[in-house]
Amino acid sequence: MTGFAAGELRFAHADAHRNVPPVGPPGTPGATREAREELEATILAPGATRSIGAGDRDRPEEPDAWRTCFERDRDRILHSTAFRRLAGKTQVFVFPEDHQRTRLTHALEVAQVAVSVARACRLNVALAEAIALGHDCGHGPGGHASEEALDPYLPGGFDHAPWGANVSLSALNLCAETADGIRNHSWSRPAPKTAEGEVVSWADRVAYVCHDWEDAVLAGIVSDSVLPAVVRERCGSRRSGQLGAFIGALVATILDSGRVGMDAAAADALAAFRACNYEHVYLREASVAQARAVVSVLRALVEHYTDRPNAIPAVREAGGLNAGEPQSVEAAVAYVAGMTDRYAFRQAVSLLHWDPAKLPRGIDG
Repeated sequence: MTGFAAGELRFAHADAHRNVPPVGPPGTPGATREAREELEATILAPGATRSIGAGDRDRPEEPDAWRTCFERDRDRILHSTAFRRLAGKTQVFVFPEDHQRTRLTHALEVAQVAVSVARACRLNVALAEAIALGHDCGHGPGGHASEEALDPYLPGGFDHAPWGANVSLSALNLCAETADGIRNHSWSRPAPKTAEGEVVSWADRVAYVCHDWEDAVLAGIVSDSVLPAVVRERCGSRRSGQLGAFIGALVATILDSGRVGMDAAAADALAAFRACNYEHVYLREASVAQARAVVSVLRALVEHYTDRPNAIPAVREAGGLNAGEPQSVEAAVAYVAGMTDRYAFRQAVSLLHWDPAKLPRGIDG
């Protein structure tokens, strides 16, 4: 089907009738990249990051006709394999039920928070969204336990934040500002170089504290009665109110002070909320057992592929490696870190003859 004809034009609907008159005379370009870059000079706050040409990339490129460099980054991340695999990676619960978060839905919620703040504060929305969508693409299977599992195999250990920018998304040739925001979104890392990157650092914490608690409540693991009083009084017990309170605090602080942060009372409430999550969700007995199982499985897989590097498709396609070469360890880590939960655990059963009863059991544990 080629669409519905009206002279030389084709439309998606037979009754299509909406008109979008050109901004200028026939042949006048629309909202080109250059035109919108010029507009940024007037609509963005003084401390916001400007989009210029093709952006500062490791490998020079020609600029896009319609998209700014950060819009291009956002699209590349959205279409990347690393981003799609987040749908199969643990946020809190391995093998989540239908309505529980995955690492992918977490990234989408972080993007919503970051965009809300960036838009209200006249920051570069496209850059904030690109960083937010890509910020967890370096995560391995099984949640944060994958970092403990993979730490011993790399000099300096495994950190999902720089791994995402330097390895998982390196082929995308992202702008320096986007890669920096992904690399440094974790609070234990150096501060990002842009205001948008700092916004994502806060958005990440706000999003996961609120939605991890909601998932735990709906799973019957905890009840709202154990929420700290400072959280209930300031934010309520519903996620919408909690998000609204923390987003509002971020926006108000940025607009009042010109710095990306929160007032002390809001930050204390967020810290108390996060500590409550650790006590009742992340460090509960079933979660600790889940993490131990993840560590065991992933380390066994790394050892397996280090001894058999040519079983890794990318290594085989690149000409192969000999077992024992230093590159074989990093190749094994990269392969295992890129796996989804289900693929990693199935590989453990099929290749290592792992006892399925010793695999992580999610909330049923």
